[in-house]
Amino acid sequence: MENLLSFQNVNYFYQTQKDEIFALNNVSFDVLAQDFASIVGPSGCGKTTILSLAAGLLKPTSGQILLDGENKIDTKKIGYMFQKDFLFEWRSVWKNITLGLEIRKPEDRDEKLAKAEELLKKYDLYSFKSQKPRSLSGGMRQRVALIRTLALEPKLLLLDEPFSALDYQTKLSVCDDVHQIIKNEKKTAILVTHDIAEAISMADRIFVMTARPATLKETIFPSLNGDTPLKRRDVDHFHELFDKIWRLLSNEKTNS
Repeated sequence: MENLLSFQNVNYFYQTQKDEIFALNNVSFDVLAQDFASIVGPSGCGKTTILSLAAGLLKPTSGQILLDGENKIDTKKIGYMFQKDFLFEWRSVWKNITLGLEIRKPEDRDEKLAKAEELLKKYDLYSFKSQKPRSLSGGMRQRVALIRTLALEPKLLLLDEPFSALDYQTKLSVCDDVHQIIKNEKKTAILVTHDIAEAISMADRIFVMTARPATLKETIFPSLNGDTPLKRRDVDHFHELFDKIWRLLSNEKTNS
């Protein structure tokens, strides 16, 4: 597989009312096509800043970011899932899923509508097509939010702690659902999370960041057996990886 996303010696500064903050220090990493990567690091180290740079919402102060081999972020190739699902309660599930298509009006709109309908059927949401989001469980809402993102057929999915608002039991189930959908649809994803176990269970590679100004401390490849995140949590090697990442992060000063 070729690199879909490359950060090459990326530095990022931003201004506050009082001073200039050095957020990212010479960050370099690669994410392969169809890879699932996780980013973990101390609170306030700049994990979400990395996602914003990858999405083209921010520009690096120096260094370059390549998406699909180009030194320019095409936002149409990016899909973003936030901590909240941001479903509109006054719109049906179908109207929520097709909102992006309404806004962008792509030339292949009919094909993308057909794809969205196919995804609803494939992931057991079709019978809820006409219902309002309030009738869905937390896990179902996250599936709808993901399908809404996939309807635009992005190449790269950016997941900013999308499970943090869920209770523990629901989170385990939704992690399995989201991981299965992303892998089935052959998408590339980057997950930012504070949950070390979540990162290990879902990712093909984990980027462990230092405290701010963040740089890449280590890249870890879990290589766990098991076709779902939940099953991977039962592998003996899982606990060794957890301890290793915990030690790496415990040596870092936390920034608020």
